[in-house]
Order: sequence, then structure tokens, then C-alpha cells
Amino acid sequence: MTYLLALDQGTSSSRAIVFDAQGRIVAMAQREFRQIYPQPGWVEHDADEIWETQLAVAREVLSKASLKAADVKALGITNQRETTLVWNRRTGRPIHHAIVWQDRRAEPRCAELREQGHGARIQEKTGLVVDAYFSGTKLQWILDHVSGAREQAERGELAFGTIDSWLIWKLTNGEVHVTDVSNASRTMLFNVRENRWDEELLALLRIPASMLPEVKPSAHAFGQAAPEHLGGALVIGGIGGDQQSALFGQACFEAGMAKNTYGTGCFMLMHTGTRFQTSANGLITTSAAQIDATPRYALEGSVFIGGAVVQWLRDGLNAIKASGEVQGLAESVPDAGGVMFVPAFTGLGAPYWDAEARGAIVGLTRGSTVAHIARAALESIAFQSAALLQAMSRDAVAAGGAPVSELRVDGGACVNDLLMQFQADLLGIPVVRPKVIETTALGAAYLAGLTAGVYGNLDDIGRNWQAERVFRPTMSRDRAEALMANWERAVRQASAR
Repeated sequence: MTYLLALDQGTSSSRAIVFDAQGRIVAMAQREFRQIYPQPGWVEHDADEIWETQLAVAREVLSKASLKAADVKALGITNQRETTLVWNRRTGRPIHHAIVWQDRRAEPRCAELREQGHGARIQEKTGLVVDAYFSGTKLQWILDHVSGAREQAERGELAFGTIDSWLIWKLTNGEVHVTDVSNASRTMLFNVRENRWDEELLALLRIPASMLPEVKPSAHAFGQAAPEHLGGALVIGGIGGDQQSALFGQACFEAGMAKNTYGTGCFMLMHTGTRFQTSANGLITTSAAQIDATPRYALEGSVFIGGAVVQWLRDGLNAIKASGEVQGLAESVPDAGGVMFVPAFTGLGAPYWDAEARGAIVGLTRGSTVAHIARAALESIAFQSAALLQAMSRDAVAAGGAPVSELRVDGGACVNDLLMQFQADLLGIPVVRPKVIETTALGAAYLAGLTAGVYGNLDDIGRNWQAERVFRPTMSRDRAEALMANWERAVRQASAR
């Protein structure tokens, strides 16, 4: 048997999964870690805790699978992408907590950049809109606010990385400082047309180039995990930012193929092949996972609060004791009773890009119950995703292509049949759930497998993909359009504009 190990470092937990060559799960391990909220709108992680939990689950999953490092062909890493970390090159110690992708503290700097007219130039180079979501302004904040940081950075003493870079630094005992194009493309510092760090953008944000990791294709021999970590040396053969990795794991290799990942947030990507396409509908352009030096792109829409709304029902509202109870509570009523829930806890992402929007529950009556709110919370995930797909299809048609004809889905919340059926009803196209929904980790395993020679080409990987269930729309288009109109009205009420 041939085995691949994927490290899946997410926003709320670190996981490790062993796959066989057919993409089937052999064993899985997972540990949650702390979410740190220093003040409203700020979200941080302890980088040492991320490393400790990730290493622990990697060791645990090998034990569960009764495997040694020597039994595994290669290791792949997928990660929360824009989360920003700076550490001292000599000591290996972080100089500040990691600033999480959800964090909004850099919004004032982003507002300055927009007001100064830099938005169009930044989008032309990076494919991104100017937003605190991305790493560049988070990194600038650390340099400007941590005592002595800028001076150390100017002396070449500090390293910047997204979480993939941090894990590889730790796995290789500080020997390798590297990232892949999919993660680099999320920094607002990387020219995705030329696959290189952009000197003009580094100067704009006052980022010393010496801090930056080396950028490689997503399928590449990045280095070796030192033997003491996993019981033997292991080639690190793949890196993919979580959403590009999921696109790869869903075998969406051709232009026009799309997937949506239902996790803490929701992330919809449509592959556009080798064509860099700027969205006219509030989406961003990002580098897709690359197996060689040829740039490949995707259009992406990001929903900041997806499955996290269920966590809020559990921890904030105390409406449920466990996340798994939400479907039963939602199904106890036939519909949301006119209630709309806009979970703009950290602003609204694509296609709205409203950093100041805040959560709102509208349409409440005396007859509204916690079950109606739970159903509206679930439906908010589908409404936000439908707005993304509509924007994506408009962009596809404008570029001479066809609207998205099916949506492949993955992530934890895609197991919720009620949510998936409602998603298909809103979209009016089939929603397809694969047999293996852990496609984020699977994509990293596939990238590592390509490097290790387990797969000869993309066709070898594509043959592994299988559907588990297809959700077909049953709602009339008139009804779906009326619901979407109600949703857009609720978004306007949540908006600060």
C-alpha cells in the first residue's frame, strides 16, 4: 500500500489525515486550539500552540494507522491562508501572536490605501481588493506596533510567514523558509502575473524583502521533516492554501469548474485556467495550486462567517449544546418564518466588501422562536454562497464562458442535508457532495503525491473523484429569486453604508 500524510492546519483546529493512493481516508486525528480575542474585531492565535497541536496530531494519526514515517511516501501541508506570523530567525520565537485572517485591526491602513488611490494598482498586480483580510497590512501592523520589530526586520533578523511557512520552519528545524504560490498570492505583496514578490508593493507597505519566504510551485520538494518529529525523515512534497488545496482535491483542474468549502467561513473558487481574469462583480483573482512554473488562476469569493454562525448559536446564544444539534432544531420548523440572519460579525466579505457591516437578525415577530433563528442561521450560509455563485457566473459569462453548471461541495457543514438542499434550491443547479469531503487535506496529499511520483499526472488524480450524493433543485426559480431579494434587503439593513 502507498500512503500520503496531510497536515491540515485550520482556523479552529489542527488535523492530520493519512490517505491511500486512491484518496481514501485511512486515519484521522484532530485537536482544537485557543481563539484569542484581545478586543472587538481582533482575532489571534498562539503560534506555538498551533505547532504543538499539529505535531501531536501528526504523531497520533501515524499511530492510529499503525504506520511509521518510512511507510509514508510524502507529506503535504494545507493551511489557513492569510493568518500572519513573524518570528525571530535566530531564536525561532514568534514576536507576537499570529494575526488571524478574520482580524480587522488593519482596516484603517486599508482605508488609507484605498483613499490614496492604490486599489486599482494593487488589484492589477495581486488580483486582490484592498482589505484587512489579507496578510500585507497585518504584517505592516506588527512591524509598526511591536516594540523594536521594524529595526530587527531592517537588520534581517525577522522572518514572515503564513502558517505553512511556520510549520515547515519548525519541521525542518529552521533550515527552510518557504511558501507556495497559492499562499503567497494571499499576502497583497505578490505579483500573481509574474509569480514573484513585488518590489513596489513591498515599498508601499514598508516591508523589508529579507523577511519573505522563498516561493515555489505547490507541488515541489520543499525539504525534509527532521527525523525526531515523526520518527523518521519525511519529504514535504506539497503545500496549498486551504481553499486552493480544496479546489485541487475536488479535481477542479479545468476552467469553469467550481467548488465551495463550508468551514468556519465559506470559500467558493472557480478555476479560470491560465487566464488572469479581474472580476467586475466583487470577487478576487487568486493563484490556483500550481504543479509547475506555469501560473494558474481562480476567481474566489470569501464569506467570513459560514459554519462559525453555528458556533455562535452554541457559545453565544446557548441555543444548542453541540453543533450537531443545529439541523434537528432547524428542521423542527418548516421554514425560517420570514427571519433573515446576516452574520456580519466581522464585516461582510465578497461580493459586498463591507468592513463596517455588523450582524443582524431581521424579520422577527412574536411568533419567532429560537428554531426559526437557527434555521435562518443555517440558511445564511447558503444565501451568502448563492450571492458568490451569481457573481461568479456573471464574470464567467462576461469572459465568454458559460455560467457555472454544478457546484462541488466540501467542508464540515456540507454533511448537513438541509443546508445542501437549500443551497441547490437557491442556485438552481446541482450541488454535488463527493465521497471524501476532506478535500482540503486531500488536495495537499495529492500535491505531495505528484512530487513523490505516486501520480503521473492530473488525470491519475481525477479518476479518484467520486460523487456521494447529488442535491438537485426542487424550488421554483420565482421563489428562489424572491428569497434572494429578501436576503439582499437584509444585507442592506446590516450595512453601515
